[in-house]
Amino acid sequence: MKARLLAEENRKWWTLASVAFALFMIMLDNTVVNVALPAIQRDLKIGISELEWVVTGYALSFAVLMLTGGKLADMFGRRRIFLIGLAVFTVSSLFCGLAGSASLLIGARVVQGAGAAFMMPATLSIITATFPPKERGAALGIWAGVSAMALAIGPLIGGLITEHIGWNWIFYINVPIGVAGLVAARLIIRESKDTSREQRLDLPGLLTSGVALFALVYALIEANTKGWTSPLILGLFALSALAGIAFVLLELHQRLPMFDVKLFRDPTFAGANVVALLVSLAMFGVFFFISLFMQNVLGYSAVRAGAAFLPMTLLIIVVAPLAGRASDRLGSRWLMAGGMTLLSASLFVYAQLQPNSSYLSLLPAMLLGGFGMASTMTPMTAAALSSVPVDKAGVGSGMLNTFRQVGGSVGIALMGAILASGSKSALASGATRVDAFMNGLHHALYVSAVIALCGAVIAAVTIRSHARTRPAVDGVPETAR
Repeated sequence: MKARLLAEENRKWWTLASVAFALFMIMLDNTVVNVALPAIQRDLKIGISELEWVVTGYALSFAVLMLTGGKLADMFGRRRIFLIGLAVFTVSSLFCGLAGSASLLIGARVVQGAGAAFMMPATLSIITATFPPKERGAALGIWAGVSAMALAIGPLIGGLITEHIGWNWIFYINVPIGVAGLVAARLIIRESKDTSREQRLDLPGLLTSGVALFALVYALIEANTKGWTSPLILGLFALSALAGIAFVLLELHQRLPMFDVKLFRDPTFAGANVVALLVSLAMFGVFFFISLFMQNVLGYSAVRAGAAFLPMTLLIIVVAPLAGRASDRLGSRWLMAGGMTLLSASLFVYAQLQPNSSYLSLLPAMLLGGFGMASTMTPMTAAALSSVPVDKAGVGSGMLNTFRQVGGSVGIALMGAILASGSKSALASGATRVDAFMNGLHHALYVSAVIALCGAVIAAVTIRSHARTRPAVDGVPETAR
């Protein structure tokens, strides 16, 4: 009996190791690609808009399919969907590495994002189903730590691989890791699913949300090439708006919606999700374009560019848990408002960069950005999840992550559109290519700084204390129990 109990205990932690292993691979792909972008651009001879699609294609399919991935895992089995997602991610990684053209790489990245969307929510569901409540916090802490570690070392690993082996290998390396993960998950993870009688996919919601996001991102990325007033671009903006309205109306009237719009009646939940959208909207493009600036303008190697981000990402790892504990004591409002203000200051400092800037000019922006993101992200999650009923925690978490991914994909497209417009006008005035790029970059960074500042105001106005926003049980607020 004792041996059996010990085996069961070990199995739990091996299960956590298996999903954490896969999670590391997913999160690594969020940042490892950025420092390889100049090498990809040179090798495949592609323009900025195609380069943007290499990143946004992944983020967009990830965002659109994440809630569906979570629902499929509950319906058909969490291990099964996790394995399918991991297999899709692994095979598409191979095709990313083999891609000899922009269209093949972008297509493979879209499929890779779909695989990640199936895996990501399944990792949380598997942990919840495997660990009892008293151990779940520790398991989720390890899950979050692995995620943060992957984001932190991604740029450095990407730089080392790109410079010493080749950009293709940032994708090839996923293949043996994915195969090992498939074997481990098949042997270790036990199947679990939602046993509720009524289960159904929200296909109309999936279709309308996908159309709305794709049309918006495509219009932003291609507007400078095809013209902002061209019938195609104006039509895409109109299609995005109509599909977005249709999505909201559908979700309001669905009996089993994938996106519970009614949760937004709580101002704290609504505010936390808007801040999640705005922080990603402001910052994702920065990682993309500052990587290009460091390598194409300052002449940094891929390794040096990757290492340059370390102060920022290490600060996030150190400060985020402290901010989480502080939010438990003080509430999330002013931590989030202060964090977004620091991010706005960081973006303003980035906007002062010049073609001859040294790393000392970059460092203050990196440090402000690290403190700002860490002070925002953990309290933001705490605020969102404290404002929904316990049985809606999974839905609330999925919606928050969806807003973050949507903000990231739209942010890169928006910043790219502003940069391209500013560069084009500068070139028409006789500026050099470098000066034109800097002109566009400065415009994009100032807009991002304003977006972050708007996030600070929204946090200050909408977020309430955790105690006041925690939903009542049987009509009795938690503070009165």
